[in-house]
Amino acid sequence: MSRTAVRAASQRTAVIAQHMMSTNASPSQEEEATVKFESNSSLRTYILNRPSKLNALDEPMLSALRPKIEEWSASDLCGTIVGRGVGRAFCIGGDVASVVENASDPAKVPQAVDYFKREFELDYILAALKKPYVVILDGMTMGGGVGLAANAPFRIATENTVFSMPETKIGYCPDVGGSYFLSRLDGEIGTYLALTSDSLRGRAVFEHGFATHFIPSRRIPVLLERLAELNEPLPSLVDRTIEEFSSEREQNEPPAPFIGTKRVALDHAFRHNTVEEIIANLEAFTHSNDTEVAKWAGNTLEMLHLRSPTSLKVALRAIRLGAKMTLLEVLEMELKIATAFCRGASPDFITGVQAVLFLKTSGRPEWSPSTIKGVSPEIVSRFFEADSPFLKDVPSLSLPADLTSGTLSNPTKYALPTEEEIGSVVLGSHATGGGLGVRIDELLGRFAELRPGKMGVKEKVMEVVQRKCEVTDNRDGNRVWLKWIH
Repeated sequence: MSRTAVRAASQRTAVIAQHMMSTNASPSQEEEATVKFESNSSLRTYILNRPSKLNALDEPMLSALRPKIEEWSASDLCGTIVGRGVGRAFCIGGDVASVVENASDPAKVPQAVDYFKREFELDYILAALKKPYVVILDGMTMGGGVGLAANAPFRIATENTVFSMPETKIGYCPDVGGSYFLSRLDGEIGTYLALTSDSLRGRAVFEHGFATHFIPSRRIPVLLERLAELNEPLPSLVDRTIEEFSSEREQNEPPAPFIGTKRVALDHAFRHNTVEEIIANLEAFTHSNDTEVAKWAGNTLEMLHLRSPTSLKVALRAIRLGAKMTLLEVLEMELKIATAFCRGASPDFITGVQAVLFLKTSGRPEWSPSTIKGVSPEIVSRFFEADSPFLKDVPSLSLPADLTSGTLSNPTKYALPTEEEIGSVVLGSHATGGGLGVRIDELLGRFAELRPGKMGVKEKVMEVVQRKCEVTDNRDGNRVWLKWIH
């Protein structure tokens, strides 16, 4: 065997051993550094290593991550940056228990606010990386963990992925840029996820647009090895390399949860700008003749009832505002919201964290106000308006100047096509050209060209067409032409 082959075999063994260690981590490993950093050729990897806390981000982890990420970003020796987690999670979220402990003490409120400031700064720095950035979502990815990954150009889901923004469960509001990326998911699924705190699992994280690729967990070690072998990791090459390890849907895999008539109902109910209107639509859907829609509407109402009424109204306003903002503007808005929560604009954040994380009570926490009707416009304004007493002297995000002036990577470039992109081809307004009048085979052919070799494209296009198109004869008696009806 040649030296090159021996070296490759040794690297392969090391990578596989590392992956096995990460998926079978023991509590004793908690004594190690809570963030580990690895270099393999041009590949740089940060590994969240706090498995007994499901890699929840605490202040020491934030302090370790930012300087290393900035160092890698500026290094000519760094080609690709990878984010991973040890154990059952990539990252379960921010260490809100410590935040609430500080927020409960008037003297320590600035420390609670500073945590959010530093977390949001790291999220923006990761979004602004000029290197290919790959995040392995092999496990629970929630809240602050979503923030580390949301704007990466390559976000890999596995069968173990559980995606959630669970903030309304604890009387808080989706942050870490949630008002930006959730508002840009297809239709109103981002609004739904923001308000309900519902989760997506496995392949659904990919099919509903958060992940850019789906790869079985067992293939991750070999993928990491291949990424390390890329001497000039251009983003297109990284994409093709990841795509080689993708897999098609197995026959026994359940379909994505929000398709067909249920998805139509979801987009209809959550299109509104008030929580009251959303709830009214859901109540109407509980009487639907479609039993699947009626059951979904009932379950969704139950979820919303358990959530903080104040959080629901603040989250909805934030996501509507975020749809028209830049990522930096969103993070600045969300820092104001976080500051207001820490300064007592609502008691629900402390109530929710104590009930869910400390007391582990079942049922509905004692929210105040306890009803949607009780959350007045004045209460909501505390989190947004410039003259709010809770927003006086909010700190500003401190970011490298070269990052705030540059162009961010496009987090949808290597994902499945969005509904908006599919619609633009049908309507003839796509940036690459095209005219009115397209058949389904032409539409599929077009996206095969736009996303060459990408698994799941045909299925995504067909699902969208079934919901949002009708077939028309275009006056020639041949019913083959697609018409966008929404």
